[in-house]
Amino acid sequence: MNYPILKSELTTDPLIRGYAGMTDAQVADALNTPNRQMNVESVTGQQVFECILLAEYNALTVDQKSLLHAIIGMGTISVNGTNTKAALLAMFGPGTITRTNLAILQKRTVNRVEELGLGSVETGHVASARSM
Repeated sequence: MNYPILKSELTTDPLIRGYAGMTDAQVADALNTPNRQMNVESVTGQQVFECILLAEYNALTVDQKSLLHAIIGMGTISVNGTNTKAALLAMFGPGTITRTNLAILQKRTVNRVEELGLGSVETGHVASARSM
């Protein structure tokens, strides 16, 4: 456990969660509950493929389909990469199901502990950090 990071989280309470008024167990629960959004660095071509609605794919031009195949064929895709994002947004316009599905790939739900780079926080960890 990285106690200095945990101690800083508890004392500064940057998300204004009210740690000071919580028991050690409540703090541990709050830190371990997945309720934060984190950017995803990359996804697989398969994940992108699964986002695409067939009817929306069929509406693409030949050039767009070719570019989409190239993107999916990369294997690992930087979903927040400038070129990839621009190409996919151009292919699948506002209001399309595919665009909505692709937007979901850009984030994942994590807990505060993961966001801070800590392992699972137990009640005893909180008690130890508070006593520092």
